[in-house]
Amino acid sequence: MNSPETSAAIAWPDPARQQAFTQWLSAIAPAHDLQVASLLSASSDASFRRYFRVDGAHGASFIVMDAPPPQEDVRPFIAVAALLHDAGLHAPRVLEQDEAHGFLLLTDLGSQLYLGALNEAVARHDTRSVNALMRDATNALVQWQLRGDASTLPAYDDALLRHELALFPDWCVSIECAATWNADDQQVWQDSCDLLVQSALAQPVVAVHRDYMPRNLMVCPAANPGILDFQDAVRGPITYDIASLLRDAFISWDEEQEIDWAVRYWEAARKAGLPLTDDFGEFWRQIEWMGLQRHLKVLGIFCRLKHRDAKPAYSQDLPRFFAYAHKVSARYNALRPLSRLLEPLMGAERVEVFN
Repeated sequence: MNSPETSAAIAWPDPARQQAFTQWLSAIAPAHDLQVASLLSASSDASFRRYFRVDGAHGASFIVMDAPPPQEDVRPFIAVAALLHDAGLHAPRVLEQDEAHGFLLLTDLGSQLYLGALNEAVARHDTRSVNALMRDATNALVQWQLRGDASTLPAYDDALLRHELALFPDWCVSIECAATWNADDQQVWQDSCDLLVQSALAQPVVAVHRDYMPRNLMVCPAANPGILDFQDAVRGPITYDIASLLRDAFISWDEEQEIDWAVRYWEAARKAGLPLTDDFGEFWRQIEWMGLQRHLKVLGIFCRLKHRDAKPAYSQDLPRFFAYAHKVSARYNALRPLSRLLEPLMGAERVEVFN
């Protein structure tokens, strides 16, 4: 999270947007007893969205989303928030909305991220707390996949999967690593993409959060987890969200622990009636290959954030994702050529960004 700022110190590059925001917030304040002067910066993320916290009456607080068009569209957030609530899950409720300007007033799930709670529990060797948090997260995921209405969500189809994979050569290989692939390298990449996409499309289709990881889950007194950052949800492969949870962008686990949690999820999901394979070995392969698609995409996204959006901090986690991707691709014969394609990039001299 960013350091809090007073409302006067919050930067507004566009004075017209600041005026529109101020007018909107002032107009909705009486209905919710908002203390407009208490507005503070709560956090920002890898997109153009920003979040503010504002006090209400009797110790209440609310979150305000600032999602500037045309870069952002709040309508998917509103729609998926409703799907999560319909599925009986704990997510922010949309209390007020200005779709044209990209302003939302939301219920506040607090400020304790799963990521921080997990890191603290690991530091004090509190495996009971770690397992309890992850159990709650996997149980909520089963509920989302079982009860979330995927019919209205965009399809995670061949075109979208390949578009995401293309971020890796476009931003990580060419720009971050300043590398050039020859024709043989390009063929290895194409063959690997074909395998990953075929594996993803062969899986049962459910509602997919698409970024189901500890940084987007909240520790909440009412019910764990509180679920955030769900606006990019799609209709797609059943292993995507569990792969995201187990092999995360910001915290890593021993493989033995990953498999233990995967088994528990697999057993719970099958018991609930989700159409998973009866062969856990095949299910684990699906998770690994789905995770590899995601990790290659994230490598591209983090490099794009660094070079296009002047957000270099994300590139600090590139080694984690290269390690994930190499480990999986080296394990399976069909993907081993990809592992050899990654190896020179893993030690490549990074191209720095100077603002």
